[in-house]
Amino acid sequence: MNKIKFRRPDAVDRRGFLKGLLAAGAAAALPGGLLTARNAKAVPFDPGAYQVFRNACPRNCYDTCSIKTYVRDGIVQFVEGAPESTFTRGALCVKGYTYPRRLYSPDRIKYPMIQDKRGSGNWRRISWDEAMDRIADKILEIKKRDGSLLGLGLTKYSGNFGITNYGVEGMMSSLGYTTRFVGTPCWPAGIDAQNYDLGDMWCNDPEDFVKAKYIIIWGGNPAWCSMHSMKYLYQARENGAKIVVIDPVFTQTAAKADMYWRVKPGTDGALALGMARHLLDRGLVNQDFVNNYAVGYAEFADYLRQNVTVDWASEICGIPAEDIRALTEEFAAAKPATVWIGYGMQRHTNGGAMVRAIDAFVAMTGNIGVEGGGARYGQMRTWGFNYHAMIQKQPEGSIGFVGATGPKGEFDFAGEGNTTYSDRTLNINKTAQEILDAKDPELKMLWVSCKNPFAQDFDRNKLEKAFAKLEMVVTVDQFFNETVQHSDIVLPVTTLFEEWTVNVSYWHYWLSLNEQAVKPMHEARSNIEIAAALSRAMNKKAPGSCTFPQEVDGREWMIKEFNKGVYDYFGISSWEELRNGPVKAKLSNSAAWNERVFMTPSGKYEFRSDLCAQNGFKALPEYVPGREATAPFRLLTPHVQFGLHSQFINLDWMENFYPEPFVYIHPEAAEAKGIRDMEKVRVFNSIGEVTVRAKLTSNVAKDCVVMYEAWFRKLAFNVQNVVDDCAADMGAMKTGAPGVAIHDQFVDIAPAV
Repeated sequence: MNKIKFRRPDAVDRRGFLKGLLAAGAAAALPGGLLTARNAKAVPFDPGAYQVFRNACPRNCYDTCSIKTYVRDGIVQFVEGAPESTFTRGALCVKGYTYPRRLYSPDRIKYPMIQDKRGSGNWRRISWDEAMDRIADKILEIKKRDGSLLGLGLTKYSGNFGITNYGVEGMMSSLGYTTRFVGTPCWPAGIDAQNYDLGDMWCNDPEDFVKAKYIIIWGGNPAWCSMHSMKYLYQARENGAKIVVIDPVFTQTAAKADMYWRVKPGTDGALALGMARHLLDRGLVNQDFVNNYAVGYAEFADYLRQNVTVDWASEICGIPAEDIRALTEEFAAAKPATVWIGYGMQRHTNGGAMVRAIDAFVAMTGNIGVEGGGARYGQMRTWGFNYHAMIQKQPEGSIGFVGATGPKGEFDFAGEGNTTYSDRTLNINKTAQEILDAKDPELKMLWVSCKNPFAQDFDRNKLEKAFAKLEMVVTVDQFFNETVQHSDIVLPVTTLFEEWTVNVSYWHYWLSLNEQAVKPMHEARSNIEIAAALSRAMNKKAPGSCTFPQEVDGREWMIKEFNKGVYDYFGISSWEELRNGPVKAKLSNSAAWNERVFMTPSGKYEFRSDLCAQNGFKALPEYVPGREATAPFRLLTPHVQFGLHSQFINLDWMENFYPEPFVYIHPEAAEAKGIRDMEKVRVFNSIGEVTVRAKLTSNVAKDCVVMYEAWFRKLAFNVQNVVDDCAADMGAMKTGAPGVAIHDQFVDIAPAV
């Protein structure tokens, strides 16, 4: 049994912590001996001694776990998964069990602070009033100097997906027309691809995996990234299903599969097309689907006959041709069969094209619109809130960007006369370059919220130059991360336990309330409270300069996000019913597209998409080669099991799992480079370098290396030092900017001098 150090959480109930720790499958070494699940049962537990609150994990994760929070004497003692949710089923991941430590971490930012010289580390505490005055003065100065607020930028993404946190965008709108960084680094190429093929991104209920007879997990690692989905995969296998994992890395999910294929990164499209060609050759195409519910199939079939063979696909992707043929036949024979398309697979210059090829393969087998089937990617059907916090009007007379329309989800308002103004939009995946290039006006001030650009945006060296150009950077965060180090003012923001909001998933179909369980620690405020404070400061200095309400009640603003559509979809009459536990959408059928009426221009599945062609891509899901290598090794940078991008690993509790980062390299590749196991090495390319220790493993291919992304509070480690901002192919149609080719990165490696 593995042992880990036990540190008693500050002001956290020891029994509650141990209960959560044991539920997470860990063992704790305690003074006096080893605590195990067996002797832990002797610890008395009285649920009546606690107040119980409903919370939900707001992180950017498939599982969006429903949480029960136990509070005594105004202090969070421990958390557990909500048993009412069949998806969570009473369990959290290891990250979820650390939430009390996040709340009570001694490293939290406790007060508004100002850095006397950006990057110096010379922070001093200031009051909220002083912070808001300084910020308001700068905003008004920019407005006076430029005649607009386009010099004020917002970069915000998914650090907190609670719906009321869209109040950050609302705050910006309430000031006027500003500059917004739009898009997403996560999944945009696949979103566009599925919209071209199906008319929307919509996936089966993940709980219906149990009905599948064949499951391909293509470029995903749910054992790390969606642990609650794993039980459905296991149950499917018990029911006779076969599970296949296709991935460049031998992941934990691959280790649990019936079959694993190590595909060459960026060649998944060729593999899918080879499988599609074999369906055609063997007469395994579902004629009912392609003839009655699809358009463009005949043209696609002609493309396959003229351009694709299984042997051709095998040579490109590295999978033996006989294996491709055998799997294709097995998949076609299984009814139903499904593919889970992981987000990592589409983070390539040809990512959208590869997703379209996989969609086409699944469609040819007729597995679209059936329970247990589907080309599963994600869904936004549960997100039908009012977005009250986000939709705020600009002050009268606001001037903005002329003659442009924002991407879907942005709101344009008419200005004076007949001129239509909008916010200026910049590509979030090219943050550094966009800041450097912004003109008329230049970007002068940046507001950062729910995001850590220096850990997540690309080409860190260029980002440092870009931030140096800014006159003021305000960051709203909980910890002194690298972005805070590059800021002038930092504002402390609440955790999930300290605010009211509501949460849904982009994967499953459960709705969870997030109650304020305890009073905010120190001087932390929620994002909407910060917006109200700024509004007070702005209107005191310049009446009418900000339309955001100057006083807000978090509970009331959460209530305003609900509407009849949400209530009907989830079968409730009031948000208060969520205090009894999360609720699931009332689905008539667990299959997406179960009526086989699609949201494409034709109303059918589109093998040929004229809209895709109009947007500059191939009308058919043709093969598109990936990015050319620029160094000997492809670099893959997924996140660690118990971390999420730059979150969680900074907690002292997590240092037992991740004391330091590593680069993982195949033993034969290491030998060729003269690298020994656990030796310090340089990982480098044209944009920067990282120095870490090497771990030798055959879990990675000989021409790949893996560095897991994470932020370590005591270590200067950042994978973004060697990751550039090369764009993926698709994403602009639905998210406002193309995706980013995170996994089309190349490095060399050598022993550190």
